[in-house]
Amino acid sequence: QVTLVESGGGLVQAGGSLRLSCAASGRTFSAYSMGWFRQAPGKEREFVAAIIWSGFSIHYADSVKGRFTISRDNAKNTVYLEMNSLKPEDTAVYYCAADRTYSVLIKDYRYWGQGTQVTVSS
Repeated sequence: QVTLVESGGGLVQAGGSLRLSCAASGRTFSAYSMGWFRQAPGKEREFVAAIIWSGFSIHYADSVKGRFTISRDNAKNTVYLEMNSLKPEDTAVYYCAADRTYSVLIKDYRYWGQGTQVTVSS
């Protein structure tokens, strides 16, 4: 069982930055691959970034590549999403997810956080 709690969301102007954190419970965090997903109003949840348990493999959605950075600290049971050059279209609820399988697909993640709102004003 893994419990995930996101934090760090908020309101920011276009071009600004935010850093999201996702704290995980449990002793086996380092065995889980982690993903960030987002859901904008009226839209389906979509993949943002994923990092394998070791940190040696990372994937990004094309829409955030070059602007967002995913990282993890297994000693702190935490995964991060550094978001730079934010755009109004990045506005969404951001969710972190965990699973032993490394994937970019929503269906492959078993554990989910409650989400944190990110709003980017123009």
